[in-house]
Amino acid sequence: MTLEWICKHHTDLDKDQLYAILQLRTEVFVVEQRCAYQEVDGQDLTGDTLHLMGWQDGKLAAYLRLLDPQSQGGDVVIGRVVTSPAARGGGLGHTLLLKGLECAAHCWAGTPVYLSAQAHLQEYYARHGFVAVGEQYLEDDIPHIGMRKA
Repeated sequence: MTLEWICKHHTDLDKDQLYAILQLRTEVFVVEQRCAYQEVDGQDLTGDTLHLMGWQDGKLAAYLRLLDPQSQGGDVVIGRVVTSPAARGGGLGHTLLLKGLECAAHCWAGTPVYLSAQAHLQEYYARHGFVAVGEQYLEDDIPHIGMRKA
């Protein structure tokens, strides 16, 4: 699977890219996972938010968001990690996370990275150097745990 990886500051997104991002996130987080919540949370277009996109054949196959450490209390925060249903099963999630960590290191070298993981994915993120911090908690009726990579 050949993907074109693009990491953009929110001010550089065009309307078609932003639409594809919101469409994929809504498809997976709201519809597929059946979580009725405010997916468009006001953080996509603020601060130094970055958007990492993996495009295949003109379609958004993978995405994650990086929130800048200045707005997040000192850590880069990775969130909205998603692969399209059509692109699953080939290890794309690992590539997405590695690319996200590369973007974070390039823009905020030496800054710890934090994410809120669905609890059943704790071992998945641990393979990338993340360790659990704090206790499990419910978010949208799904068990989550905070994880940090120094």
